[in-house]
Order: sequence, then structure tokens, then C-alpha cells
Amino acid sequence: MADAGLPSGWEVRHSNSKNLPYFFNASSKESRWEPPDGTDVDKLKAYMAQNTQKREGKIHAAHLLVKHKDSRRPSSWKEENITRSKEEAIDILNGYERRIQSGEVSLGDLAQSESDCSSARKNGDLGIFGKGEMQKEFEEVAFGLEPGQVSGVVDTASGVHLIQR
Repeated sequence: MADAGLPSGWEVRHSNSKNLPYFFNASSKESRWEPPDGTDVDKLKAYMAQNTQKREGKIHAAHLLVKHKDSRRPSSWKEENITRSKEEAIDILNGYERRIQSGEVSLGDLAQSESDCSSARKNGDLGIFGKGEMQKEFEEVAFGLEPGQVSGVVDTASGVHLIQR
């Protein structure tokens, strides 16, 4: 599907058992949770935002998480023992926000290298979720965003986030 940014032969399908999108290649019969190599991630995000938002009160979102020493689990795939202060984490996130807002880089590209969440390997993609599935502060902001919109700094027990719906 060219409009989804996927390589030739690939399409987005929806798993009813997991209530998540997945990727399927009809010719090879391969299916996978991660986008195939050669995917245009920005086109895919736009496609997903347009085609998955109406799924029974659920939304699709991605985020970039910066943890600090007072986060509920101050370690990540990048750093075993996170010692930065909350203020330092907010400063870092504010810098990322400026870069995203200026168009220099996408949230997904930054999340891949900079997010303290394991979703970094999926460009920060959290998939589709409904109310009551995320931390309250995160959920309130995520559900208030328009598709494609990026939030300001969101503070939760996990750390500080930028969220993109």
C-alpha cells in the first residue's frame, strides 16, 4: 500500500486477538509486528493516524520518554542507573521538543535513539490503547491531542514524555 509507506507487497492488517495492527506480505505470506525494512515511517504514522483512530474509543500514539532518578524505575535499555534530576530530564525533553517542532527531526526518529522506553525500537510507537490502559496523566494528554499533534512535556511516575497521537 503506497499510501501507508510500506514496501511493495506489504499491507497493514489488524489482529483481533491482540487488538493491534500488524504487517502482512500477501506474496510471501510473512506477517510481523514490526514494520518491514524500507518502510517510510512518517507516511506509515500518518496512515495509521487516519485509519486507526476510530477503533472503539481507542487511539494510536507514540512517545519519547526521558527518565530521571525519581522515576519509578530509574534504569533503561540505554542506561543501567539513571542519575539525572527531574529538572535535567525536562531540559533534555524541551530540547527534543524544539527540534521536533522546527521540523529538524520527527518524534519517532528521536525516540529510536533517545527514549528511555523499550518502545524506542519501534520509534516510540505504543500501538492502539483505550482509556484506563495508561497512566492517568499520560492518558489525559494523549486523548486530548489531534492525530499528528505532539504534546508538550508530560510528567508521570515513569518520567517525562513527549506524546504524539
